[in-house]
Amino acid sequence: MLEEFGNTAVSNGENATRFSLKLMAEPLELSWHHCGVTSDFIGDYFSRACARDVDPVDARHSISYMINEILENAVKFRHGGDIEIESSLENNSFEIQIRNRIAPQTAEGFREHLTGLLARDPGELLLERIEENALNPDASGSGLGILTLMNDYEAKLGWSFVSGRVSEGVELTTHAALRLS
Repeated sequence: MLEEFGNTAVSNGENATRFSLKLMAEPLELSWHHCGVTSDFIGDYFSRACARDVDPVDARHSISYMINEILENAVKFRHGGDIEIESSLENNSFEIQIRNRIAPQTAEGFREHLTGLLARDPGELLLERIEENALNPDASGSGLGILTLMNDYEAKLGWSFVSGRVSEGVELTTHAALRLS
């Protein structure tokens, strides 16, 4: 069963510059430091492929930040298995899909979170979460990274949940598109 939230459409075509990577769960246990290294590498790779009218330093930063935020969530909520990354760049449009497996209960909670997130203005939610975090510094799961991507970077985000394709858990694909300028 497929269930989608947000913008899951892929617009980059066959002529796009592409890069795919699989972070294998075994024998290396995936952790936070893999996120930064991976996102910086992919950001550097695509910043060199941008058109001349795009600032490569800004492109590298924006791509790296977006990947790092999404990849950290994939590592944090992963329910075993590998993490697959598919990315592309065409006409200054960067797109990425990060696929991982999550527990059914995590999927249900995330679906509820996304329903609320997508029903509101990301700028308003971002300010609310910043205020909440200031009042309660011990709180976790603030979602500031996703809200920052939506509000400050104008990233188009979407999520696909597929049940029954993997033996254990739910397959989650996070889709993100970013216009580079």
